[in-house]
Amino acid sequence: MNPILILSGKGKTGRRVAAQLDARGIPYRLASRSSERRFDWYDESTWADAVRGTDTAYLAPPVGPTGLAQAGKFVEQAEGLRRVVLLSGRGVGSPGRDFAVYDGQLDLENVVKASGRDWTIVQPAWFAQGFSEDFLRYHVLAGEIRVSTGTGAEAWIDTDDVGDVMTTALLDESYVGQTLAISGPRTLTMSEIADELTTATGRKISYVDLAPEAHVAELIEQGLTPEDADAVRDLFAVIRNHRSEYISDGVEQILGRAPRDFTDWARETAATGVWAV
Repeated sequence: MNPILILSGKGKTGRRVAAQLDARGIPYRLASRSSERRFDWYDESTWADAVRGTDTAYLAPPVGPTGLAQAGKFVEQAEGLRRVVLLSGRGVGSPGRDFAVYDGQLDLENVVKASGRDWTIVQPAWFAQGFSEDFLRYHVLAGEIRVSTGTGAEAWIDTDDVGDVMTTALLDESYVGQTLAISGPRTLTMSEIADELTTATGRKISYVDLAPEAHVAELIEQGLTPEDADAVRDLFAVIRNHRSEYISDGVEQILGRAPRDFTDWARETAATGVWAV
């Protein structure tokens, strides 16, 4: 078996896919700027060598319009790839849920579908691990989640469930040609998230609902470029505008079990000390 190529293999989903393949004894190749075979989304001269000797790839594309466009070019140019499993986002291309922030992701999905390769697209809800492995962790540590989601809710998903679904999609060809939407078992507003984290950590965690432009200003103060700050605002606007208040049953359909609940995830994550102050 040729190794499965994992692009962005050090990211939240890529390293979970790698762990699952490891457990099954299935060969894979991590590709990044620091890997043995260097891979850089923004350096096209690194692409061919990273792909050589593989025929299946897991793509977790870089964020932002430029990164998504580069991922599309990669899919079009990657000689030898027979199969692509793409990480996208829940709601991309869904009727009645069109949102400008998803345009680049929709373009990439269309490139993958038109590539002539076997494809599977996985569209997860927002990751619960955003509060433990990404920038929202610092909000939890500070005791205030300062974002612009209003009263909107999201069906937050455990990234371990995402990794399990991705691995299944990579290994089971019955999912070729399918778009798989996955989420957690219930929706939670950011106020409810703050309450869940208060219980899990034993510290008061509050939600501060920022106006979208105030959110942008704070992000720029924290070091983001205006373009990146606008992109973050627009992602949160999907929740703020109540576009994510629905459940997707892909985890149960694909894995034959219920997705992990946020309460269980928060309690077990707190026990690791990630939010200790």
